Amino acid sequence: MVRMSAEERRESVIRAAVVEFARGGYKGTSTEVIAKRVGVSQPYLFRLFPSKQAIFLAASLRCCQGVTEVFRRASEGLEAEEAVQAMGQAYQALIADDPDLLLMQMQMYVAVASAEADGDQEFGEALRTAWMEMYDTVVLAVGAEVGEATQFLAYGMLINVLVSMGFQPEHRVWSGFDGPTQPQG
Repeated sequence: MVRMSAEERRESVIRAAVVEFARGGYKGTSTEVIAKRVGVSQPYLFRLFPSKQAIFLAASLRCCQGVTEVFRRASEGLEAEEAVQAMGQAYQALIADDPDLLLMQMQMYVAVASAEADGDQEFGEALRTAWMEMYDTVVLAVGAEVGEATQFLAYGMLINVLVSMGFQPEHRVWSGFDGPTQPQG
């Protein structure tokens, strides 16, 4: 059996954390479940990450960075509407291929709100910074048209909500969307 390095284990923990937190949320997911998914002990998990919040933060940042990179690659060399269409299609493919990524995003928003309600501003700040990188990537792709970038992200959030709630592609709720924005089977 080949031993994994600490960095490889850390990556395994982040991938497992995305899946577990996506399904159970921050408060509903135990570190024990994450450790079990990875095949390590809880004490080892805490040698890789100092706390449950640090694990959640790493998983959330990975999620934001992944979406940002998808937008960046999809819009490369394109402008305005072509970039919007390419980013929309790429995001749609991303969440179809990895539904846990979508659910992790939704859990991230809830966790930030909950942490801030409990007085923890630092946690949200780190995730807002990562989200702003995604926002800036979209603004740049649409040619610094802030209104168009806002509309793109607003539609994206609505799609996130509808998909998270399980609305199937043929449901009438999707009739207000046109073209590649509407989810495929």
